[in-house]
Amino acid sequence: MRARKATPDDAVAITAIYNQGIEDRVATFEIRPRYAREIEGWFDGVHPIVVIEEDGRVIAFAATFNYRSRDCYAGIAETSLYVARDSRRRGAGRLAMTALIEEAERGGFSKLVSRVFPENVASLKLIESLGFRAVGTYEKHGRLDGVWRDVVIVERLIPSNLG
Repeated sequence: MRARKATPDDAVAITAIYNQGIEDRVATFEIRPRYAREIEGWFDGVHPIVVIEEDGRVIAFAATFNYRSRDCYAGIAETSLYVARDSRRRGAGRLAMTALIEEAERGGFSKLVSRVFPENVASLKLIESLGFRAVGTYEKHGRLDGVWRDVVIVERLIPSNLG
């Protein structure tokens, strides 16, 4: 497995992995499958996206997104991590998030934030091992399939960019 910066040419592979996550109902409130043209819109030249390849196939991705538009939040990015079903629990997620943290640091970001379903214990353990900390829980934060769901709020500071 190897990590690399993603390009718009990876949109089809990223879409397939993301759609698995949507179907699985354990990592996102999204319910509508995405199209590659939507994922291409993620490539804004500011927010890093990385993929993990194995034998020439993209098996995981980690991405950053705008957190808030207000200037006071400059340097903070939302983050997401998804691994193809047949590649889970083999280290691809760790490799992707580690590479994303490095790219975010190079990009001048000072903090990464995310929200994780409390039942997604594997993701919570992984990101905690990579320096994220839980800072609270949003109760009944959104509805998924008609059921209110909580999310754990996590953050990871990037000290070298806190100047």
